[in-house]
Amino acid sequence: MRTGTAATIVYGDEELLARTKPLFERATDVACAANHLGTWAMTQDPAWFDDSAMRSREKVRVRKVFRAGTLLDPASAQHLTTVQEKYGAQIRITTDEINETIIFDRRLAVLAGDARAGRRGYSVISQPGVVQGITSLFEAAWRTSTDLERYDARIAEVRELAPRVLDLLARGTKDEAAARLLGLGVRTYRRRVAELMDALGAESRFQAGLLAGEMGLV
Repeated sequence: MRTGTAATIVYGDEELLARTKPLFERATDVACAANHLGTWAMTQDPAWFDDSAMRSREKVRVRKVFRAGTLLDPASAQHLTTVQEKYGAQIRITTDEINETIIFDRRLAVLAGDARAGRRGYSVISQPGVVQGITSLFEAAWRTSTDLERYDARIAEVRELAPRVLDLLARGTKDEAAARLLGLGVRTYRRRVAELMDALGAESRFQAGLLAGEMGLV
């Protein structure tokens, strides 16, 4: 752990969990933003919502915003549905870039950093002005995001085709040939590719392949 004037830096999920577990146990308002399920590994186990301290409080609001690419993985999509339906978390989806963040009671924020030597660094921030700014960014992302059910219904067909489309893109298959292999019209195929790129937040087909690889979709 390294402490600075603006934040305390911790490394790895184990150290982060050790530092934040008491916050989870006391918080009545938890906001979370992530690109995919792997960012905040310690909060993605549904058993976390069954913690006795969490269940003992009558009103605990948990809100989560995820990037749309999360729903391209069937297991991740099912996980989010389970967390929302069974444990009451509010979940929304966005195609915009987001700051990967957890905010406790609008008083303390944790920002995810880059991974180094296999461990991700996290900044734990308690300065009121900084936390307020981070909270404002989360609220803006929340307001402009889409309810999980609505976005999931929209992306269902893209999710089903995603592995094959990504494989064809990686091979450099021409659109006409790819559409034929998938039993689609060329226009429909190109629309599905565009929707896939949008979900991944990719600006090119090449970038879509890179992002899909980072998320373990290929």
